[in-house]
Amino acid sequence: MTDDTELQPHPIGWLRAILTVAIIVVVAIGVLVYGTNAVLTKVHGKTRSSLVAVATTMFFVGLFALAWVLRKLQGRKVI
Repeated sequence: MTDDTELQPHPIGWLRAILTVAIIVVVAIGVLVYGTNAVLTKVHGKTRSSLVAVATTMFFVGLFALAWVLRKLQGRKVI
């Protein structure tokens, strides 16, 4: 027999939902925009096209990493 409480998702309040979204947005912007920019400022002597390739690759790797982390947090019912 299964318990009905396990089948229903645990609701969170509006305040926690808004704070969670704000934290996720701040972390995402920090990683995807400022993190990529910080790495690119340390790279010298590269052509524009190679810098674009590095920035694009870093952006999408960071995006997929954030999606993976958020999915893991969601699976553990943290968010």
